[in-house]
Amino acid sequence: MVSIRLIPQSEFIRVRAAKLDAHDRLRLLAEMCRFNTLSAVKRAGSGHLGSSFSAMDFVVWLYFKEMNTLSVGVESPDRDVYFSSKGHDVPGLYSVLFAAEVLTQEKFLMLRRLGGLDGHPDVGVTGIEANSGSLGMGISKGKGLAWARRLSKRGGRIFVCIGDGELQEGQNYEALMTSAVQGIESLTVIVDHNKVQTDLLVSQITDLRDLEAKFSDFGWAVARCDGHSFADIERAMGQLKATRGQPRILIADTIKGRGVSFMEHPQSLKDGGGVYRWHAGAPDDESFHRGSDELYARVEALWTAAGLGGVATIDVGEQAVALVGSPQKKEYVADAFGEALLEAGARRKDLVVLDGDLATDCRVRTFQERFPDRFIENGIAEQDMVSTAAGLARSGFLPVVNSFASFLASRANEQIYNAATERSKIIYACHFGGLIPAGPGKSHQSLRDISLFGALPECTIIQPANPKETKLALDYLIDEAKGVGVLRLAIGPSPRSIALPAGYRFSMGRGARLTEGRDALLFAYGPVMLHEALSASELLAARRFGLSVVNHPWLNRVDADWLQDLIEPYPVVCVLDDHAPVGGLADRLLDTLVTAAALGNRKFVRFAVDGFPACGAPGEVLRYHRLDGASLAEAILGEGPTADTTVDERSYTLEAPQ
Repeated sequence: MVSIRLIPQSEFIRVRAAKLDAHDRLRLLAEMCRFNTLSAVKRAGSGHLGSSFSAMDFVVWLYFKEMNTLSVGVESPDRDVYFSSKGHDVPGLYSVLFAAEVLTQEKFLMLRRLGGLDGHPDVGVTGIEANSGSLGMGISKGKGLAWARRLSKRGGRIFVCIGDGELQEGQNYEALMTSAVQGIESLTVIVDHNKVQTDLLVSQITDLRDLEAKFSDFGWAVARCDGHSFADIERAMGQLKATRGQPRILIADTIKGRGVSFMEHPQSLKDGGGVYRWHAGAPDDESFHRGSDELYARVEALWTAAGLGGVATIDVGEQAVALVGSPQKKEYVADAFGEALLEAGARRKDLVVLDGDLATDCRVRTFQERFPDRFIENGIAEQDMVSTAAGLARSGFLPVVNSFASFLASRANEQIYNAATERSKIIYACHFGGLIPAGPGKSHQSLRDISLFGALPECTIIQPANPKETKLALDYLIDEAKGVGVLRLAIGPSPRSIALPAGYRFSMGRGARLTEGRDALLFAYGPVMLHEALSASELLAARRFGLSVVNHPWLNRVDADWLQDLIEPYPVVCVLDDHAPVGGLADRLLDTLVTAAALGNRKFVRFAVDGFPACGAPGEVLRYHRLDGASLAEAILGEGPTADTTVDERSYTLEAPQ
């Protein structure tokens, strides 16, 4: 662990009050904010540095030079508004809001913690104007805010940042066309044109070509600048403000990772063998030290040149969440998926893999390297990807479509349904399913996907518990299942290795009992919730209460005869869903029991994620939703909190992308 330093708010106040050249002041503020952003992400254990750093200079320009927000007060009806559509650059925005005294130090140091700052923008945080992180929506939201100003006869401008990779989402172009026709003059879009997506160059996925000509053809006023030169930003903004009757776009040419030499493109791409490493995640200790020292040296030099004396820092402790409690050899079902996919690709020449700019996170990069002719990188365009898969399926190929569950299941839902009506077989690998990891926040926590896919006829949804079951599930969907197949996958390391019974058979609609008990039965699935269920069983066993835990990977398939035989001795049947209360495994099991008139006098208890999901460290979020082992034990017993059922937040890691 390393000691983490922060530049306190008092030092930003000194810089803002000092008699400095305007551009020198902005340059110093930006570097100080970069330093604090790195510290905040390291302390949180995860976050996005690359795009926080690329956007930093024009965000500092907006808040401390361009917008009237800080001068007129946040409640002014004519205040200017800024928000980021791409959203993953929010650690940088938080550091600017901290520098501007909008966020307190206490709040700033709670990045990705319960009750703190969400991993992607959320309007529950002071200073955040729109929820984002689900890409492609920002221009439309900005247009709506501008329309509201027009209708209510209020002033103020709307500034929206979008990523260049984000321009692959089709909704952007709908908004570009209508905004121009409607003459939304108060809307300014800033493109953070850093040329790098999650881990590859934008041009390797979708060549944006001549952006100035493209936006001009849509009817927008366009200017371009060096996004790290305050003089050039000022020039380009002046050019745009001189236009009338059109929405405006500033193309800011930036460098991803700007400010830390080894994080900057193109050096980082060279170091990573063509893959950018610093889009997401906290740096290791050695990299953190290098980056922090480099930024501090620059801040100190600028501070001295400004005649301000020495710059103070404060020690804010170590990383907030220790990476302990998981198995020494971390187990990822996603790794097993990637390995099983390679094996399937070798024996099935009709198998084609499609990806949505998440090849590394979804573990399909090795498939791309082994079978490049059967790998299609679609970029950040889920609807296009699914319909491309539909065309492949209609032509006799077997597509395996990969993305995060929250983006794939919901954004492309109509396309998924349309393909299903063609009776085509497509497999959807829905990564990042469920509540955990919770640091990225609502945009990434997928709690509706089981219900969305479950409404499709001839669809089979499976969530495996461990690597062995992952291979069994994928092979089943490839070789045996008919129609639509869904493999729902946890993305982080498993809290524990889930041991399946000896001689375990993967049989449709049937689960496997993991613990023996006679007092209650608890169904669960996936490594995270099975860990909590097993923890509850262990806590209850110490109190002479027998809880039988069943792994049921089939989320919408139930063998009715097997289920009736299984529940026969139990007075209480419980289901733990890693999903919203509607449409998950509990609904499927209850429907099966009611239809068979097999529930009898048994009590049926459903545990699920009520309300919108909380953001924070895994242990604290599970506890908040009462889905941790201790809370489950309390609920099953029907008792209040006891000393032997306290939750240990350290039993999880924050290791997850994004």
